[in-house]
Amino acid sequence: MDTDLYRVIHRRRDVRGQFTGAPIDDEVLQRVLAAAHAAPSVGLSQPWDFVLVRDPDLRQEFHRHVERERDNFAATLDGDAARRFAGIKIDGVRESTLSIVVTYDPERGGPSVLGRHAIADAGLYSVCLAIQNLWLAASAERLGVGWVSFYREPFLRDLLGIPASIRPVAWLCLGPVTHFEQTPDLERHGWRRRRPLSAAIHQDRWRSSGTSSGSPTAT
Repeated sequence: MDTDLYRVIHRRRDVRGQFTGAPIDDEVLQRVLAAAHAAPSVGLSQPWDFVLVRDPDLRQEFHRHVERERDNFAATLDGDAARRFAGIKIDGVRESTLSIVVTYDPERGGPSVLGRHAIADAGLYSVCLAIQNLWLAASAERLGVGWVSFYREPFLRDLLGIPASIRPVAWLCLGPVTHFEQTPDLERHGWRRRRPLSAAIHQDRWRSSGTSSGSPTAT
């Protein structure tokens, strides 16, 4: 296990095509989930839950839904953007060892969650912190994670029997991988360029950078 935090942060990738499907040791999976569950949360509400999806039929049905949403998005593109997108793999639902659906319960902690009265989304932010913990712990264990975002929340609720009051935040693919790419997929495929850190730092007040370094490339 790689315990160098900074190396893990920079090695982490949104994995799509490198999953092997090999099993995950139960102790390793418990460590990854324990790391997610150790995330900070507003008012100590811990508003997350983790649905482990191994059933191949459920995963296949979800994958069909993802493919339909991929087609819907592709229909909005033309020219160079359409050509670039055609070569991008958007999920590893069928290839990964299992999937983890992370959910948000806005009622967890009662009606008066300490620290959430002025920022309603603070609980949702807490769930995202749990996801990041999970992702980094998995990367430290040499496991890949892929966040699938091509889905409709009502479909996923129905598929997994998630109550209407619970919000599904992320479908994560998890499993051993052949390797981690040195460059993120969207950069490799010319979809977007990363902004330099200097463009994201402001001193005291907001400043307009006047750049669009995050725009799609022209090649």
